[in-house]
Amino acid sequence: MNTAFLQTTGLLVLSNLFMTFAWYGHLKNLKGSPWIVAALISWGIALFEYLLQVPANRIGHAGGLELGQLKIMQEIITLCVFVPFALLYMGERWKWDYLWAFLCIIGAVYFVFRK
Repeated sequence: MNTAFLQTTGLLVLSNLFMTFAWYGHLKNLKGSPWIVAALISWGIALFEYLLQVPANRIGHAGGLELGQLKIMQEIITLCVFVPFALLYMGERWKWDYLWAFLCIIGAVYFVFRK
């Protein structure tokens, strides 16, 4: 694996952590606040996501990853971050549909990365 791929993956994982909290964390932490407060706080959190995601995509693209490959990487990382977030942080119950969705994304990974 080349350095660009590893850097891209690491930055996308970190950016997804921020984005998951920006999109869904307010449902737990700010339920009693007006939606505008939640939106403004979410935008603040999302800024950090973009500060990681934009360089990740630039590094990956410059390192030879195609646009479709970057997108599929983003989607699989999103599921890998979201499921633990939903289960551990938000207290959601496990659904087997998470596994089936993950397997579908694995299929997409195969198709965009095959030579």
